[in-house]
Amino acid sequence: MRLLAVATALAASTGCGDWTDAATRIAFDLEAGTRQLGGADGARHSIRHATPSKAGECTGPYKVQIDKVGALVVWCYDTEGRTVSSHSTTYHSRFVETPKTYHLEKPAQAPLIIDLERRGGRAVIIDVR
Repeated sequence: MRLLAVATALAASTGCGDWTDAATRIAFDLEAGTRQLGGADGARHSIRHATPSKAGECTGPYKVQIDKVGALVVWCYDTEGRTVSSHSTTYHSRFVETPKTYHLEKPAQAPLIIDLERRGGRAVIIDVR
């Protein structure tokens, strides 16, 4: 019984980002953004992900790759340019299509903006900046 209570608490808090990584939190933002995107073709919505999105994580410059095969990867660097962590997920591909691959290098504390558009009933990433 106690194990079930711990598992339930862990599952409930995971959605809040307590035990997630940078890539998964961006994927959660994409999932939420598709719910805010209008249902009619041509509807648009922009997602602003403040990276680093968790205190003490990814404090230097970072690189993001969102590719057309469904992967989302984030690399975090220190001030000397050394990789300190990397994170990846495919969770977002359930909610959005990515017709082309995006590679961005962002300075420390710079937000990530992802533009969505409804096309053929699906949410599509049309720009990442």
